[in-house]
Amino acid sequence: TRKQPFADCAHDDILALKICNGIRPEINGQEAPKWYIELMKKCWNSNANNRPKAIEIKEEINKQIEVIKKNRKYRFLYIGSNQSIHPNACYTSRLLNPFTKDLPKYDNINNDSVEIIDFTKLSSEE
Repeated sequence: TRKQPFADCAHDDILALKICNGIRPEINGQEAPKWYIELMKKCWNSNANNRPKAIEIKEEINKQIEVIKKNRKYRFLYIGSNQSIHPNACYTSRLLNPFTKDLPKYDNINNDSVEIIDFTKLSSEE
């Protein structure tokens, strides 16, 4: 939810009792990965023996980071291997003047109905 837990109530004895009785912060499944929500719920277990230890939490997070890295690498390799690229395709910045100088200017524009503005001549005072 991108909100602090229990931000809408006083952090007092009453809240502590509610937490002991099982109240938990709101979870939005759209904003957090399923594995994270499951890990968080394990940490909320009322029986301390059933909660993960800090090292287990660290290991789970590291495991998920590795999964993410592998997925990124696989996606990159998949896109690169299955996509054919034209030999004259260029994916770097360059001036377009040599390519656009021969294009007809304003072919389908009726100058009576369209005002053409030269943005290079506008000043910040206008």
